[in-house]
Amino acid sequence: MLITTTPSFSTHAIDHYFGPVFGETIYGANVLRDFFAAVTDIVGGRSDEYETLLVRGRNTAMSEMAARATKMGANAVVGMRFDYSTVGNSMLMICCIGTAVTASPRTAIDDG
Repeated sequence: MLITTTPSFSTHAIDHYFGPVFGETIYGANVLRDFFAAVTDIVGGRSDEYETLLVRGRNTAMSEMAARATKMGANAVVGMRFDYSTVGNSMLMICCIGTAVTASPRTAIDDG
């Protein structure tokens, strides 16, 4: 599945727009992860635990979005972006949104 954050592809022509497509995931923080993040906050530095959680969440949301686009008949997603928000006190929601499309490779004639 082709996915881009731009509204179009330089290598493909968009043949059909299906509409918005989403992928969501919600991750809860656990006590151990919060403890290590608090220590990192005190001494400074990066929180590997939360960074790993974010990477996993983004990948999950993007995979769900791509699967939903495929079910719509799309072979690509344009204008993809992520949105993050908190749910309750310790849960993180990651949403991936884009526009499902069908795209076909450009030919030399298309570039004209």
